[in-house]
Amino acid sequence: MSFPQFAFNNVRRNARQYFAYLLSSSFMVMIFFTYAVFIYHPAIENSPMGTMTRTGMTIATVIVYVFAFLFVLYSISVFLKSRNREFGILTILGAEAKQINWLIFLENILIGAIAIVTGIASGMLLSKVFLLISTKVIDMDELPFYWPVKAMLLTAGAFAALFLVISLFTLLFIRKNQVLELLKGTSKPKTEPRANLFLALLGVVLLTIGFTVLRVKELDPVALIIAAVTGIIGTYFFYSQLSVWIVRMLQRNRRATWKGTNLLWISEMSYKIKDNARMLFLVTVVVALASMSTGFVLAMQQSIKSVYVDNPYALSYSYSYIADETKVQDELALIENHLQTEGLEYKRAEVETIYYRLSANGEDSLHIIPQSQYDRLAALINTKPAGTFGENEALLAETPNAAKKSQGKLTEADIELSGQPYSFILKNRTDRIAALVYSGRLLVVTDTMFEELRGGNKADEISVSYTYPFILPDSQGLPQKDDPETKFGLELSEWNRSTISEGFIDSRAANYYVNKQGFSLFSFIGVFVALIFSISSASFLYFKLHTELSADQAMYRSLSKIGLSAREMNISATIQIAVLFFIPILVAALQSLVVLGPVLAYLDSPFVSGPVLAASSAFLAAQMIYFLIARARYIKSVNRMMV
Repeated sequence: MSFPQFAFNNVRRNARQYFAYLLSSSFMVMIFFTYAVFIYHPAIENSPMGTMTRTGMTIATVIVYVFAFLFVLYSISVFLKSRNREFGILTILGAEAKQINWLIFLENILIGAIAIVTGIASGMLLSKVFLLISTKVIDMDELPFYWPVKAMLLTAGAFAALFLVISLFTLLFIRKNQVLELLKGTSKPKTEPRANLFLALLGVVLLTIGFTVLRVKELDPVALIIAAVTGIIGTYFFYSQLSVWIVRMLQRNRRATWKGTNLLWISEMSYKIKDNARMLFLVTVVVALASMSTGFVLAMQQSIKSVYVDNPYALSYSYSYIADETKVQDELALIENHLQTEGLEYKRAEVETIYYRLSANGEDSLHIIPQSQYDRLAALINTKPAGTFGENEALLAETPNAAKKSQGKLTEADIELSGQPYSFILKNRTDRIAALVYSGRLLVVTDTMFEELRGGNKADEISVSYTYPFILPDSQGLPQKDDPETKFGLELSEWNRSTISEGFIDSRAANYYVNKQGFSLFSFIGVFVALIFSISSASFLYFKLHTELSADQAMYRSLSKIGLSAREMNISATIQIAVLFFIPILVAALQSLVVLGPVLAYLDSPFVSGPVLAASSAFLAAQMIYFLIARARYIKSVNRMMV
């Protein structure tokens, strides 16, 4: 038997252990290849979204490649540790160190070649479906199938280099141990796991610092870096020290521990958590990154939808009072001509407002509107009029998004215009009518008060503006690419950007479509990257379980001889596997909530919990499938050794 044949037989005999690793590697090659198919598609050059899509896909391929490198490197290093006994036997039989190195190198190259071939083959089978789905999701014109020679060469070359470099790296992992030490392999007795109380407390302090920085300090790059560093280090200490200390405290509770099989699984858990601390930490970081990315995209998509739904005005045209009135009328005629050309019925209003900053930096602001104009606008969109109030009273109408942020805390308003102070007691109302202005807040005052404010504000000459909102009574549902509202919105927005005009055109359909298309690209890329992270994290766990399987089989066999039943073994093993599979998901979900809350609040998105829970639930569901598969294979293997 030649050396390559010996290496091939080794891979074939260890197929069960290599299965998850090979599957994950092949899946990464497939995703990388499918992105490359999209990047090199000949029709992408002429697409309106072509440049942006190609850039997004290129970033995704880099992420996949970097993650694939780290994943393969870690998997191989762990796998080699489990084969010490095998290397010891080969050494006794006369194998030299360089021959063992050559054997490992050939095995890695063989697995890499299988992963590249199967990944590209499955990518070819799915490429047509991938192109079809991607163009639908991103809302591009359909891309026909082509033979992706460049994509195949790029994928094969990139991953051949990856497996070659890692195969050379793995030779550094093989320690030159004595034969006796190699033969003991993983069967050496383990020392009792101990936790360093100082490091455990340091982990708690670091996690608290990360949480506090995000909640107390104003969000900026420095705050995010501090939170990321303290959060990552704190998570590592959580698994390596704090969780071990918690299990040891649990062991001291005799009432809870000396009950049924609790003593068995709690005792084993302390060893497994300590042994797998780095792996649990890695899985938590990977899942947390995927959950945050997915939750962020979901939250932004919900925000985009709610902004459209909460805006009753299909189009609005705004200008300052210093604008040229003749040109303004010409531009209004142009807008109405577009609406008539599309055959759309519309209603139009004219509103005068005063912009006022409640905070010095302008982040907190509102627009003042006279009651008579508010009531006319309310009648056009079929909502409630302002009602009655006195000179020192006012109505604060806010959009649903603005109301969620302010939470009804603004009950009084002190306004100063041209040195003259005014105080108002506010009646709060949530109404879509406030979408007329970008602040989402309309302060409705009596006509007399508005005239007084406007007269006093004449000296400022910057804050009075006029808005012509256009309402489409027949508009229903979210706009699609070919809807008239989307088409004329995009045309007018483009005209407004490319022309020196007197006013500003704001189209809700154009804003919705452009933002939706951009985030659809991110969500499409994010789904596949998150899928890779999910499968890889499960692969890590599956790999570790099978690495420790021999030692666990020996332990359960010994316990079965002194009376442990198969059912009790089943319960004990299930609890231990469940802790390893689900604790990282729970920790990652908590971290995602803590991090995304301030980030989304900074971006004015009121959606936090729902998207994060949806993303975490998806990971939990996927993890449940991996858990059931891994548990079934593990229990079946251990059952064979029971007496």
